[in-house]
Amino acid sequence: MATPPPPRPRRSGREIQTLDEFDASLARPGGLAGLRVQSVDLTDRTFALLASSTAATLFLGCPMEPEAAAKVRADGALVFPPVPDLPFDPYRNRLYTPDELYEGVTGPGGYEATPDARSHAWFGVTRADGDVFSSMLRALHDDAVGDALDEHLAGHRVVGVMGGHAMARGTEAYAGAARLGRSLARAGYTVATGGGPGAMEAANLGAYTAPFDDPALDDALALLAKAPSFTPSVTEWARAAFAVRTRLPGGGDSIGIPTWFYGHEPPNAFARHIAKYFANALREEGLLARSTAGVVFLPGAAGTVQEIFDTTTPNYYGSRGAPAPMVLVDRAHWTVRLPAWPLLETLAAGRPMAAGIALVDSVDEAPAALARLAAA
Repeated sequence: MATPPPPRPRRSGREIQTLDEFDASLARPGGLAGLRVQSVDLTDRTFALLASSTAATLFLGCPMEPEAAAKVRADGALVFPPVPDLPFDPYRNRLYTPDELYEGVTGPGGYEATPDARSHAWFGVTRADGDVFSSMLRALHDDAVGDALDEHLAGHRVVGVMGGHAMARGTEAYAGAARLGRSLARAGYTVATGGGPGAMEAANLGAYTAPFDDPALDDALALLAKAPSFTPSVTEWARAAFAVRTRLPGGGDSIGIPTWFYGHEPPNAFARHIAKYFANALREEGLLARSTAGVVFLPGAAGTVQEIFDTTTPNYYGSRGAPAPMVLVDRAHWTVRLPAWPLLETLAAGRPMAAGIALVDSVDEAPAALARLAAA
């Protein structure tokens, strides 16, 4: 069965991300001075703010009463106030959950009423008008999400699973990707994907069903096959996923790292934690750089080819330390249809990364190949 992930690591003692942490910090020598308070509602802590030193304190998106805000600024605190009327929090101190991004999807408004859809719509408008303030908000948001992702993944053995969004539910390819995610999760890895539909969803689904008996995955696959694709209706596609989650509550952990850059790729509901970015380049780099225990590449097209060589480059130069194992799945795909394997093998020749690459015929061979490379 699934190996539980390690406990979430302690953050820097200067970071305050909950009211309990805020209250505990009041007793420290120096009070709140020099702390970083991130996305904590302080409207009920006016007396504490008035009574405590806040010299050199940083408040990121913390609602507070005007009297308290004036006082902390007079102390020398730096205050980034909440921004009204946004569909997202640019200062957020945690990863997203599927329930958060899909809030309202079961209502009459469907997907278009959800925070995920509204954030994408906001992105489309502000990207087109070039407003510098909106650009700054996107950058703040993405940096906060990256920080939360690092905090969450510290101490985890992360394996990335790459593959295309077009892989439909109800196909053998989708079922194979789901078995892969389940096998990796049961082996103690944290599965990380691009967080979207297709192969990404399948791998996250497999990790979600890892704590349950094997028939649970078969039942989930049968339910999902009734809505095979996110087109033409993201609403029906998402509702089918939440129906599976209702039937199988409390599934296993995995990570999805999607982007609003591709509006046609909604996030899947089986990654229990979601790091969603506005900047696709940060999303791609963040996903691959954090997959330090290896990456499995399922058959895909241009995007997956890019991910293969985005992983190859630091492995080739050793810029991230020891090379991360790479397993390519489907010999015919990667040697004939899109011959990435011969180029990868040629680049690896004579370098440390040569012992860390493998090509397998079927998805069911991938976990053993990854384990073999990790032990080499």
